[in-house]
Amino acid sequence: MNRRLFIVMAVIGFHVLGLWALQAGLLRRAVELVIPVNVLAEFIEAPQPQVTPTPPPPEPRPEPVQKQRPVPKPAPQPMAIAEPKPAPASEAPSGTTQPPPAAEPLTASMNNVETPPAPPAPPKIEPPSSNAAFLGNPKAPYPQLSERLGEEGTVWIRAYIEPNGTASKADVSQSSGYARLDQTALQTALKWRYVPGKRAGVPEAMWVTIPIHFVIE
Repeated sequence: MNRRLFIVMAVIGFHVLGLWALQAGLLRRAVELVIPVNVLAEFIEAPQPQVTPTPPPPEPRPEPVQKQRPVPKPAPQPMAIAEPKPAPASEAPSGTTQPPPAAEPLTASMNNVETPPAPPAPPKIEPPSSNAAFLGNPKAPYPQLSERLGEEGTVWIRAYIEPNGTASKADVSQSSGYARLDQTALQTALKWRYVPGKRAGVPEAMWVTIPIHFVIE
């Protein structure tokens, strides 16, 4: 019991001392001294080394351009002028001079040049024709056997037309592929009448190619 009483009394005594210290201001000063020391320790740092920037390299200066001095031109030297030679004395009496002969104008000589005549135009040629309505040429007869067999085609006849409009000779220029049709076309071309060919308006014997068609209607 005595020990417990002593502990209780000690605790009460410590509390009383603490209250007295607070009232006297001793604890507040101790706190004020401790806090600034910690704050100053945080703000004070070791000085950092300063890095000095390297200066930029100096820019190259442009070399001065040397101006070329103008080369003085040599002064023109006087040229020697030959003295005119005296003209020989003419046989004419003194006091009279003969004028030089006048040059003939070029226009006169140009007018005297003859231009070559233009070549004559070639004569107009008109080939013979068998299509004139006034000739009255009949249609080529269709062979009955060729019509039954269904033979069709075009025969090209080359005929020689006389100045009087008749065919003196003829031959097959291009066949139709069927002999009966070719022979019928050749005989028909020799019987037809033609408008004769003309050269410069004058009838003349000429060759002409005539197509004769065979078509089953």
